[in-house]
Amino acid sequence: MGLEFNYKDGQTPLEEEEKEGLKIKTITTQGELDEFEQLNIEKAVEWTIHANLKREKILTEKFVKNLHKRMYGDVWKWAGEFRRTEKNIGIPWIQIAVELKNLLEDTKYWIENKTYSPEEIAIRFKHRIVSIHCFPNGNGRHSRMMADIIMESIFKKEIFTWHQSNMVRADEIRKEYINSLKQADNGNINPLIEFAKN
Repeated sequence: MGLEFNYKDGQTPLEEEEKEGLKIKTITTQGELDEFEQLNIEKAVEWTIHANLKREKILTEKFVKNLHKRMYGDVWKWAGEFRRTEKNIGIPWIQIAVELKNLLEDTKYWIENKTYSPEEIAIRFKHRIVSIHCFPNGNGRHSRMMADIIMESIFKKEIFTWHQSNMVRADEIRKEYINSLKQADNGNINPLIEFAKN
């Protein structure tokens, strides 16, 4: 197909068969791909605003997959389907369903028992779902939207601002984001919470 990707720090390279899942054959550059994905994501955001989402629906595998499909379904054939290949980050693909179920159960427990503040629950969820790496691509943006949905629909609070960035450009903001993710990997979630709020 000849689509060459230029991967930035922290992005996951796509396998050849995953690249073949591209629905729009006219896309030839990373920039065009980013634009098409952004348009698709904006439609998904629009849907979340009007969907009147309930907690028991949000914290399910079905919703996690459905949101990814709504975010990327116009662009990728495999949108909303768990990856079936190993990546440079994320758990072995055969463990995705089990680890996601554990995360969803943990999150319900944190909410019911007020284990953490709403912000921390949303960001702990975001951090863990990215480390599971459910999908071939789009995990970062999907995880941020999940965190926003948890804030808005479960806690009835303002969504995060994420520095007004979609983090696709390799700039200082992306560097700060990657750095805060790495700190969360080492057990310090606070920089990621602060990043999300600013």
